[in-house]
Amino acid sequence: MKDQHQSFEQHRQVAEDGSEYWSARTLSKLLDYSEFRHFQAVLARARDACRNSDQDVEDHFEDILVLVPIGSGARREVRDIRLSRYACYLVVQNGDPAKPVIAAGQTYFAVQTRRQELADDVGFQQLKEDQKRLLLRNELKEHNKQLVEVAQLAGVETCLDFAIFQNHGYQGLYGGLDQKAIHRRKGLKKSQRILDHMGSTELAANLFRATQTEEKLRRDEVRGKLHANQVHLEVGRKVRETISDLGGTMPEDLPTPVSSIKQLQASEKKIDLSLEAGLTLQISSE
Repeated sequence: MKDQHQSFEQHRQVAEDGSEYWSARTLSKLLDYSEFRHFQAVLARARDACRNSDQDVEDHFEDILVLVPIGSGARREVRDIRLSRYACYLVVQNGDPAKPVIAAGQTYFAVQTRRQELADDVGFQQLKEDQKRLLLRNELKEHNKQLVEVAQLAGVETCLDFAIFQNHGYQGLYGGLDQKAIHRRKGLKKSQRILDHMGSTELAANLFRATQTEEKLRRDEVRGKLHANQVHLEVGRKVRETISDLGGTMPEDLPTPVSSIKQLQASEKKIDLSLEAGLTLQISSE
């Protein structure tokens, strides 16, 4: 898995204007397509996805001609496409999920894209750690609601079913540790929730796990709670592998914040009440 991701980055090329791109023919081989013609349908779907996202297709898919060797020192022109990183993401998302390299790539690109979104979000970067935690925790809370709905469609029906389903995701992401083991590792009381005692980096990893599991369950129309559990486990593992590939710290090794999310929320509420009281006093005095 790690070698595949490194191979993708190693095949990055730089155009004369300094922009990065990848060859569609090279990418097709990396994604285990035996012949380029079999890759054409994937490229077509990726172009449509780009167009539907209100992006300029020509900015991400540039048709070119390249010379390839045909033997005895001779070469001939063939069609190729210069793909932007975003185009590569769309190609992988529209590839055959039955191919292990495609399934792994879908998680890799989703995580990379989300990381880049956060990195490019100036407002998010300016937030303090506690504010990032509150933002990500709220986002995770909303996505978990959606994950519950999609998991129910897959056959995860009872509270016990969902607890088992969630444990599979944690075990994949945390190297085999289930919810109870993570709880113990953080030194939490029984009444304390582990998601409320995570830093922004750990919350982001769990957000990736939740969103990608929801998307895969929906996209692959997964049916049966055992199958759903396996999907959650595999997505957790792939997110973990991606963190490793990027040189990140494993989630179980990240520090536990001193303040819980509930304590942060209580502090913010006090600040809001103080500001409201001050404003009321000011208006009254006027």
